[in-house]
Amino acid sequence: MKVAILGYGKMGHIVEKVLQERRHKIVAVIDNEADWQRLGREFRSAEVAIDFSEPSTAVPNMLRAFEAKVPMVVGTTGWLDHLDEMSSKCVAAGGKLVYSANFSIGVNIFFKINKLLAQLMNAQDRYSVTMEETHHIHKKDAPSGTAIHLAQDIIKEVNALKDWKLTPCDHTNVVPITAIREGEVPGTHKIVWDSPEDTIEITHTAHGREGFARGAVHAAEWLIHQPSGVYPFAEMMNDVCKDE
Repeated sequence: MKVAILGYGKMGHIVEKVLQERRHKIVAVIDNEADWQRLGREFRSAEVAIDFSEPSTAVPNMLRAFEAKVPMVVGTTGWLDHLDEMSSKCVAAGGKLVYSANFSIGVNIFFKINKLLAQLMNAQDRYSVTMEETHHIHKKDAPSGTAIHLAQDIIKEVNALKDWKLTPCDHTNVVPITAIREGEVPGTHKIVWDSPEDTIEITHTAHGREGFARGAVHAAEWLIHQPSGVYPFAEMMNDVCKDE
C-alpha cells in the first residue's frame, strides 16, 4: 500500500522501518508546514496516512486527510478531547479514521484485564485504587492517553469513583494518577488496588516503541479495506492480531 507518514520524530522513524519491512511504499514524510506545501500532491496519492506527530498538529493533520479522502491512523495522543468533533467531520467527509490511546496489542489486552478487575472491585469497598504511569522526558502530555483510558474504564465500572486527577490530590471518589517523566522510558502503567488485608497490582511495561508502530501499521493495512467510518483500535484488534 502507499503510505504517508505524518510526524518524523522517533516514532515516525520506527513506523518507516516497519513499513519498509512489510514492503509498503512510503509516498510522503511530512513533519512541518514546509513539508505540507512541498508534498501535498504526494500526500493526496496515499492510500492511508499514519500520524505520530504532536497533540497540536494531530487535529489539523486529520482535517487535511479528511479533505483529501486519505484514511487516517492516528497514534498521536493528547488530542482525544476533540474526538467527537473529529468523528463528526470524518463521517461528514466520508473519511476513515482509526484511533486509540495506544496501538500496542499488549496494552489493548491490558485494557481488557483492567476493565475486568474493576468490575470485580466494584463490590469491594475495602479496596482503593491508584495509578502510576512513567514515560520518557520528551512526552508532551501528562497523564498519558493510555492512563486516561485506563482510568475512564475503571470509573465506568466502579460506582464510587467519579473522576481521575493528577497527584497530589484528594483521593476521595477519584482515581489518582501519578505521572513520571524520566530518561527514555517507552511506557509503563501500573494500577494498584490496596486494602488493609492485601494489595493487587497489574502492570504493563513496554520494552520499546516498536510495538506501537507495528500495531499502527497493522491498523493501516486493515483500514484500507473497510468502509468509511470511525474505528477505535479495540474494535478491530482481533483482525489486527491475526497477522502477528
